[in-house]
Amino acid sequence: MSHAVADKRSAPAVPQRALAQRRLPKWAPAGIAAGAIALAVGIGIGAGLDSKLQWGLIAVLLFVLGTYAIATAVEGRRQAKDRVATSVVWASFILAALPLYSLIQTTVSKGVKILDGAFLSHSMNGVLTIGEGGGVYHAIIGTLEQVGIATAIAAPIGMLTAVYLVEYGKGRLALAVTFFVDVMTGIPSIVAGLFILSTWNLLLGFGPSGFAGAMALAILMMPVVVRSTEEMLKLVPNELREASLALGVPKWRTIVKVVIPTAIGGITTGVMLAVARIAGESAPIALLVFGNNLINNDPFNGPQASLPFYIFQQYQNGNDASYDRAWAAALVLIAFVMILNLMARGIARWKAPKTGR
Repeated sequence: MSHAVADKRSAPAVPQRALAQRRLPKWAPAGIAAGAIALAVGIGIGAGLDSKLQWGLIAVLLFVLGTYAIATAVEGRRQAKDRVATSVVWASFILAALPLYSLIQTTVSKGVKILDGAFLSHSMNGVLTIGEGGGVYHAIIGTLEQVGIATAIAAPIGMLTAVYLVEYGKGRLALAVTFFVDVMTGIPSIVAGLFILSTWNLLLGFGPSGFAGAMALAILMMPVVVRSTEEMLKLVPNELREASLALGVPKWRTIVKVVIPTAIGGITTGVMLAVARIAGESAPIALLVFGNNLINNDPFNGPQASLPFYIFQQYQNGNDASYDRAWAAALVLIAFVMILNLMARGIARWKAPKTGR
């Protein structure tokens, strides 16, 4: 026993690691970012760089390098690598958001010059292209009608196709449908317009109309609806289907009463995003609708205006008054797409499954 006690006493003491590791304060990333921005501005001014984008890129690089250096000195290399990865993610997000901010800021600053009630409630009837005045009312009507008809065509077909692929699709037919949906997803808008032009207008002899443009938009919208609806239906737990079938409910009724209501929030969101995707298409409209300076409430007869093609026409005129109208119409179109996205988010939250009691 005495020898064991002696051995324990003579053994070297094992150094105890500190339980608390040094950490950077919570305000450190913001402080490093502020320092990087200040240093980048100094470098930009000193080097004679006029572009603010160059200043921003220098600031991002300095922020990442500074984060790594300071975190290595305080927290160690392992934690520094984690902070650098987080910094790169945030820097990538900022770089991706900068063009969007620049686009919105430019459109708002130039579009608000003539955007008022008169602009929204008047058409271009009797307005000279080089003169002031006129409005976008006829283009708003055309866009709403064309997008509405395209949605009425594409949404039911896309949803039913997705239901078939998820609930019934097996074998070669399902593979063929999936393949053609993938192909349609990458079809350029001008190709959809040419297809309707060659069949509806040239082969069948119909003239330009909003309905022709709506059919081309429906072709572009359909694969987006199929894909989004398919993913939402796959998220429905199989236990719900099995429970309904175990009660003797037919499969079609299970789909209508259980599966679709469960996924209706995501399905609606996908449809709204598909509508926002086609709202800004101009190539099919230029081929099939032709545009119109007058108010045409009938989408089945005669040329009709639309917001994307109105913007193109005004910009093509090449004078200051037309440029102002083009920027104002672009702002209206951005607001329209933004409203659709907000509606989609609101519907998704409203229809989201309740997790609490």
